[in-house]
Amino acid sequence: MTPILGIVASSKLKANKTTTIEYLVVGGGGGGNTSGFNLGAGGGGGAGGFRTAASFAVTAGVSTTVTVGGGGGAGAVGSNSVFSTITSTGGGGGGWTAPSIGGSGGGAGWTTSSGTVTGAAGTAGQGSQGGSGSSASTFTGGGGGASAVGVSGGTGSGGNGGAGTASSITSSSVTYGGGGGGGMSSAATQGLGGAGGGGNGNSTTGGAGVQNGTANTGGGGGGNTGPNSTGSGGSGFVCIRYSNTFDAAASTTGSPTITNTGGYRIYQWTGSGSITF
Repeated sequence: MTPILGIVASSKLKANKTTTIEYLVVGGGGGGNTSGFNLGAGGGGGAGGFRTAASFAVTAGVSTTVTVGGGGGAGAVGSNSVFSTITSTGGGGGGWTAPSIGGSGGGAGWTTSSGTVTGAAGTAGQGSQGGSGSSASTFTGGGGGASAVGVSGGTGSGGNGGAGTASSITSSSVTYGGGGGGGMSSAATQGLGGAGGGGNGNSTTGGAGVQNGTANTGGGGGGNTGPNSTGSGGSGFVCIRYSNTFDAAASTTGSPTITNTGGYRIYQWTGSGSITF
């Protein structure tokens, strides 16, 4: 029998799915605050929680939820960001009598009757405490940052926001999680936002205007004086990466930015979605 030539047996290539990933999850930043009165000023908002680690286990074929938290408004806590079982807590809102606990804590402000108010605590492993405020010495506190506490301002000044933390997960070094600067009254010096997207505080004269936390950094919003508007917190951020020797994800939602560079497949979300490996 003459053999039939040109026929080659075919076989389906075996999937090569990753089983571990590296992640960065940043919560939404807290909003700065005012005093609510003509005399007084509010503290800066705390940064959203910052969590990162390598070798996080994932399962092929299972849809993994991604939630990107929004920033908080005036004195409000930011929203949590989530990847799978990893939750980064939203930043604490700045206060004038009661700053809020968060990923990083909100800074305290002052009014004529507030006395000394301690800045709010951050969440262990995610951020830092906010700075204190005082009516006796008329100063406010900056919001806590991912790597440093918010500063308690000196007499007649607003405290700076705590510094954030740098990550190169996107292939470029970016700093996330800066606390918002404290507001201040009259011609006093307002606090500056911490590195990593924290918004500057404002004073009634000589200030450049209160600033929001930078979007997708989890930065806290700046505080302001009297019943004026305040800075909102910046939205959060979620990013994962793994070796590009493994297959691309089977599917994604939420329109992540997808790159293949430096030996990694990188997925970045600025809005909520999902990924299936």
